[in-house]
Amino acid sequence: MSHFSQIKTQVRDLTSLQSALTDLGVQWKSGPQPVRGYRGQTHTADIVIEQENGYDIGFSRNDQAYELVADLQYWQQPWSVQGFLNRVTQRYAYHTVMQETTRQGFQLTEQQQSQDGSIRLVLQRWSA
Repeated sequence: MSHFSQIKTQVRDLTSLQSALTDLGVQWKSGPQPVRGYRGQTHTADIVIEQENGYDIGFSRNDQAYELVADLQYWQQPWSVQGFLNRVTQRYAYHTVMQETTRQGFQLTEQQQSQDGSIRLVLQRWSA
């Protein structure tokens, strides 16, 4: 029986996910690589985050999105699982918005981070 938990996310773009993790100062490796779990069990993931305790965290693609894969009993991050996912999701959304608006010809003119952690973006596009 597997000890791995798989937590669904709304993350669909690998590049934005990698950028989000980098923004948060999380050291990650590109996969496919094994995520190490309880008693030598492994699960293949597209992104692997090694932990000092020898049990890893990963992001693995399912049909529509990436799932967080980990043996939660050995979670060793500065944030709770939900806190980690909240931070990753926010930075992922930021990179996704910036990528799509740039593709549509918008430029970032102002960015403000509020005390509650929200980010306000002002974008502009000049039309001919």
